[in-house]
Amino acid sequence: MTITHSFGLAPSTQSRQESQSLDVIAARVLWLSTAMIHHANRVRPNPSGLKVGGHQASSASMVAIMTSLYFEHLRSSDRVSVKPHASPVLHSINYLLGSLDERYMTTLREFGGLQSYPSRSKDPDPVDYSTGSVGIGATAPIWGSVARRYVDTVYGNAGTGRQYSLLGDAELDEGAVWEAILDPSVRELGEIVWIVDMNRQSLDRVVPHIATDRLHDMFDAAGWQVITVRFGRLLEGLFAKPGGEQLRSRILNMPNPEYQRLLRCTAEQLRTRLPGDGDGAAAIATLIGDLDDATLLRAIGNLGGHDMETLRDAYSQIDDSRPTVIIAYTVKGYGLPIQGHPQNHSSLLSNEQFTALAAMLDEDPEHPFRRFDEDSPAGSLCRQAAERLRRDEFTEIVPPRVPTDIGRTPPAVSNTQSALGRTLLDLTRDAPEVAKRVITVSPDVSSSTNLAGWLNKVGVWSPTERRNWFDDDDETIMHWRERPTGQHMELGIAEVNLVGLISELGATWSRWGQPLFPIGVLYDPFVERALEPWSYGIYAGGQSILVGTPAGVTLAAEGGAHQSIKTPSIGLEQPGCISYEPAFATEVEWILLHCISQLGRSNGTSSYLRLSTRPVQQVLADVPDDPAARERRRRHVLAGAYSLRHSTTPAVCIVTMGAMATEAIEAAARLSEIGVSAEVICVTSPDLLFRALQGREGLSESPSWILDQVFPAERAAPMVTVLDGHPHTLAFLATINHVRCKSLGVSMFGQAGDLDAVYRYHGIDTDSIVRAALDVAK
Repeated sequence: MTITHSFGLAPSTQSRQESQSLDVIAARVLWLSTAMIHHANRVRPNPSGLKVGGHQASSASMVAIMTSLYFEHLRSSDRVSVKPHASPVLHSINYLLGSLDERYMTTLREFGGLQSYPSRSKDPDPVDYSTGSVGIGATAPIWGSVARRYVDTVYGNAGTGRQYSLLGDAELDEGAVWEAILDPSVRELGEIVWIVDMNRQSLDRVVPHIATDRLHDMFDAAGWQVITVRFGRLLEGLFAKPGGEQLRSRILNMPNPEYQRLLRCTAEQLRTRLPGDGDGAAAIATLIGDLDDATLLRAIGNLGGHDMETLRDAYSQIDDSRPTVIIAYTVKGYGLPIQGHPQNHSSLLSNEQFTALAAMLDEDPEHPFRRFDEDSPAGSLCRQAAERLRRDEFTEIVPPRVPTDIGRTPPAVSNTQSALGRTLLDLTRDAPEVAKRVITVSPDVSSSTNLAGWLNKVGVWSPTERRNWFDDDDETIMHWRERPTGQHMELGIAEVNLVGLISELGATWSRWGQPLFPIGVLYDPFVERALEPWSYGIYAGGQSILVGTPAGVTLAAEGGAHQSIKTPSIGLEQPGCISYEPAFATEVEWILLHCISQLGRSNGTSSYLRLSTRPVQQVLADVPDDPAARERRRRHVLAGAYSLRHSTTPAVCIVTMGAMATEAIEAAARLSEIGVSAEVICVTSPDLLFRALQGREGLSESPSWILDQVFPAERAAPMVTVLDGHPHTLAFLATINHVRCKSLGVSMFGQAGDLDAVYRYHGIDTDSIVRAALDVAK
């Protein structure tokens, strides 16, 4: 196949030299990104024999879009989320801008080198947003825009730059993308600009039914400006000639696979195939008959996403009063021997193809990684772009000190969900500087998750101030006061949006030096729905607190649809996060304050709290009155477990968590009545206990002191573990002292009913605990 390559630049408002320099830079970016992947797969030793991979075709389709953006249009205050498979293009641009050392150009997908996909936390060069999981990187700049606006409104110095998303057309298949696009507040965020690489190919094929007109209407209905960049200037020039309208109609109406096949044709084949057999075939044949072979081959691939002048015009049309999407038609693999092939997604150039590409681009395959001479026109343009994009260093603000113990006396009967709202309100009185940095986010469940009091106090965030038409209604309990400084953000019923937002709110300390304390609250059964994007947010450096409430089959009346089973172990397994499930209100206060104190700093961490609506007699917590003993209890709670009912020589140890504390205590009392001494240990974090066990075994650096204090070997006894969740979550505790164990919990879908009936059904009621204890204690 004949390779054609041109970025189609011609002088316009810029000087001819600048236009030519941009064309030269685009060709070098194509070469560098291709060479990086080639080196990783064909040059670097690979003892395992496993394919290293990379995406030369996906990178090639983005070259013109990103070259034009970075070297002409971006400002230092702008942020860009780059399509995951175009990471080599980003690294190549950073290399030409001088912000990536040459030694990294040979380390793509190597341990300690350039990551497979752009990573804020792991790549050595500037990356604005971590991407990789389809759709998440596309929407991240939306939530980054909200975070920037809030920081700038409240603290200043966050700038007013645009938030760009460069995404592949296949990412528009993700439902989470449309959840974000359709959120009512997004249409007011004019700094959002999406650029869609419309190459019409997926992993395995040419997508036959991509309907750009339908996408146009969907974005338009959501209030977005839509700019379609379909053809380059060469094709547009042909369309203006006799036969041009027939050629335009022919290209627009042919199936995507047919067009892709034309990209693989020789000039002779094109002259036969392109006219087709419709009414306009003769006019098309006459039009292209006047073209030389090279021009014809360039024309068939002359789509707008590869034409610098067309892209420049599109960028100039951006309306900053509303979000913008630029749908840029491209050819996957543009300029490479594999362009347009339906299986080119993961294809790698052969050594022969790579050498031929080097000859075409006047590059040296033996020394592939070159920058431009500083005195050359292209080198000068790179230097100018680097100066324009240089960001000022910011001073990282040290987060305010968070109190460790407010000391509130909880109501006689309370639940851990209610304690969340009360603690937040207490913060506004006892630690206002801390409370001012707390941002709560919920998906339309503020009242049902006990945030109403907090919401009334701090107000609701909105891009613009809106009147509360119910402010004079005496029967309205929750006051919806919307303003740009409101500290509660509600996104409708869209959990993926929620975790995307708290992840970006939790990254402001690293973007602008201003720490925020984001807390997302949602129904615990829906944590699994939000887990992947939240996990990715943690990976990207966003620090936040996720509160799942109410949790477990304890939400009995709601039935199986609203009863979470797996979330306790999910919390245990999530990297970059500490999970807690408190049993009593005072523990919620201690844990929440501690988790807040871990946010907004370079060594910080996220947290997951699993709370319940189960009414519990708070006297059962038996919190010590002595200050030193109370502090000891607090430290044990934060470390993962404490002894709730002590026994010097227990015959059995009942280990419980969260809402099951009541049944565990009742079971211990009944066992005592029949002469079986039982200790009750309340676990607040199986996560931290597992880390402690790993630390004791030399498998991590986690402290293990909590095991010696709460599970001392001299008091080791057969064990019963019980929780409102999957039983395997606590089963590992038996290995601390290698004792017999029965693990009770929930391993079936839930049932509706009263609490006693549901607990009996799952075998976590008091009778079941007593029976299990007698079995292991025999």
